[in-house]
Amino acid sequence: MRKLLKKISNPFLKFCFDYYYRKPRKFSYQNITILVHPEVFSPKFTISTKLLLNYIKPLNLNHKNVLELGCGSGIISLFAASKGANVVASDINLIALEALKKASKKNNINLKIIHSNLFEKIESKNFDYIIINPPYYPMTPKNDKERAWFCGENFEYFESLFSQLNISLKQEIIMILSQDCEISKIKSIASKNKLKLKCLIETKVLGEKNYIFKIENR
Repeated sequence: MRKLLKKISNPFLKFCFDYYYRKPRKFSYQNITILVHPEVFSPKFTISTKLLLNYIKPLNLNHKNVLELGCGSGIISLFAASKGANVVASDINLIALEALKKASKKNNINLKIIHSNLFEKIESKNFDYIIINPPYYPMTPKNDKERAWFCGENFEYFESLFSQLNISLKQEIIMILSQDCEISKIKSIASKNKLKLKCLIETKVLGEKNYIFKIENR
């Protein structure tokens, strides 16, 4: 991912990247098609969303309560709902949520959409699965679009996330991270909040290792 960020910081490549995303672009998975707005994190050129989709694909989600915390484009939420789950999709980006509402209607998939900063506006904590594709680069985001990439200079996102988690025995909280992020720092913040990250899957794609973790009580 860091390589991707370096590439798109090149003036010419950044122009091409920005030009491609000057308008909404289609993305499809398992017969679900969405339009990704330019102000929303795109699953097209990143691997994390696809890995999470592949992870939940074999799961029996029928009648399960699922929360996607920071849903972005919403493709994971839509896919989980298509598998029979009762889904809550939350995000801080209103543009993302408006696009998801349209995608929900177009794909004839029902879910609940909430505008929330982490758990701020989420009343129920009774979820069987919580799925998180977090921002993890230590920079201060300047807008909602950048919140999908940057967790704050001092990892404020993870400080808030882990302090708000209250994990029950039946819950499975899934989070994906890349080798490019400071995993040891994130683990230390989890540990401070009496949590631990258990690696379920390690995958290497295009030279980059990605890890799907289960967040558990320590």
